[in-house]
Amino acid sequence: MMILAVFRSRAHSIDYVGRLNAYGVQATTVPTPKEAKIGCGLCVRFDGRYLVRARAIMKIGRYSSFKGFYKTEFQNGRMVVLPLQ
Repeated sequence: MMILAVFRSRAHSIDYVGRLNAYGVQATTVPTPKEAKIGCGLCVRFDGRYLVRARAIMKIGRYSSFKGFYKTEFQNGRMVVLPLQ
């Protein structure tokens, strides 16, 4: 499962991906899927195995533009973006 961290700030997206990489989480910036219906157009994608670590790193950064974590799934051949609890 892939996780997206969605921000309203491109600068925060870029900073967060750098922090994740520094803490051993392979992450990349990707265009925010239109299915998320939120964000600045740039989000951070990483493997769901690292969600606990990613949440801890999020608290360190205190990103005011952070909108939430979302998971991506394919249903009936279409990508669905769902918010994580």
